[in-house]
Amino acid sequence: MKVEQIYTSCLAEAAYYIHSNGEAAIIDPLRETAPYLERAERDHVKIKYIFLTHFHADFVSGHVDLAKKTGAQIVFGPGAKGDFDFYNGKDNEEFPVGDGIIKLLHTPGHTLESSTYLLIDKNKKDQCIFTGDTLFIGDVGRPDLAVKQGELTEKDLAKHLFHSLRDKIMPLPNDVIVYPNHGAGSACGKNMSKETFDTLGHQKEVNYALRADMTEAEFVKEVLTGLSKPPQYFSKNVMMNKGVNPEFDSIISQGTEALIFDFVSKKQKEGVLILDVRSQADFTKEHIAGSIFIGLNGQFAPWVGALIKDINQPIILICPEGKEEEAVKRLSRIGYDNAIGYLKGGVQTWKDNGGATDFIESISPEEFEAISEKEGGKINVLDVRKPGEYDSEHLINATNEPLDYLNENISNLDKDKTYYVHCAGGYRSVIFESIAKAAGIHHIIDVKEGFGGIKNKTKLDRKEFVCPSTLV
Repeated sequence: MKVEQIYTSCLAEAAYYIHSNGEAAIIDPLRETAPYLERAERDHVKIKYIFLTHFHADFVSGHVDLAKKTGAQIVFGPGAKGDFDFYNGKDNEEFPVGDGIIKLLHTPGHTLESSTYLLIDKNKKDQCIFTGDTLFIGDVGRPDLAVKQGELTEKDLAKHLFHSLRDKIMPLPNDVIVYPNHGAGSACGKNMSKETFDTLGHQKEVNYALRADMTEAEFVKEVLTGLSKPPQYFSKNVMMNKGVNPEFDSIISQGTEALIFDFVSKKQKEGVLILDVRSQADFTKEHIAGSIFIGLNGQFAPWVGALIKDINQPIILICPEGKEEEAVKRLSRIGYDNAIGYLKGGVQTWKDNGGATDFIESISPEEFEAISEKEGGKINVLDVRKPGEYDSEHLINATNEPLDYLNENISNLDKDKTYYVHCAGGYRSVIFESIAKAAGIHHIIDVKEGFGGIKNKTKLDRKEFVCPSTLV
């Protein structure tokens, strides 16, 4: 049997394509069906099953579309409930695929229906496990996303997860390969490795959650410690994954329509969001007044999901030429299906028709250092990195205003003050500044290259955090 991991870096998500002797199975597909259909056509195989490890929170899956196009059976673990046709698999149930078997292991904890799929070859040898969000490389899935008011607490789910790992996964052979649904950068865990697969034996040695002598109480405490607030779109994606959504092809068709200036200008006045997905350098130089920036060259979809609260928000795109379809596709992966097109000719068309533009003043780390020294350090510096990054090391006079919480905290900013804004490398700061400007905060200056540039190119005073103790 052949296994291919299809890894999507901007979501830190892994789907899987497995085929053997004319039959194939897909595990945890993304919204778009083309990657799986193309592989099946290339290998002259029929997609027989679409396995879901759980109802995903951080992306919208393409299982319903894929099933319609292939006739494949959708399979979820025990207890799953959805508004489409699927099969509720049973614990230890086996599904033949070509010369091998995919065995469902019910592993609740991340969610109640969470399941791990064990691939067994024709010689009855356990080859690999597809663990979804139950077990990551270096971490385990967070148990706080499926909490139900009056029914389950995060501690209840953490206890389920403890026993799932020890009763179902850890007894498997050490040479079994672990294939998770996510890698570093995903908000579905807190300490994931940059590696996207490993042996189970090595994970037993290095993954804190698989420590052999760990008690249930220790596991619960450690798994729940340090969890950040989940992005606001997670619960919305779960609901979409339980329902039937617009077909991906129709979303692409609508979102890639070329629009003229008069239409875009009218829609902006009606409250349609103009989303600029070019590079941060292009945006700071000149952009449509009132538009916001989230560039395709960074963690585009997660930041859209974190910062654009209305998942049904109508969006008009400003794109680099030829990137329109990519932008719409990446929006749809997290359920933002209401892109209504892109402005043909972009910012230049807007200017040519008399539309107002704006810019963000941008300075180098060296210029920032000179200004800081001239003002005796008495300037307003906003560090928009995550709290953990800030705690690790930051400028002495910087205030932490994480981009993640900008919508909730924007009232903290004073329209009469001038702010110098930086992140780690220059991407998140421009997102922050664009939203602030759209909210009427205009005295804002971007520090290019972020904290990395400041650290490497200046001698400004910094404070490092020293951890007093380590959880064991």
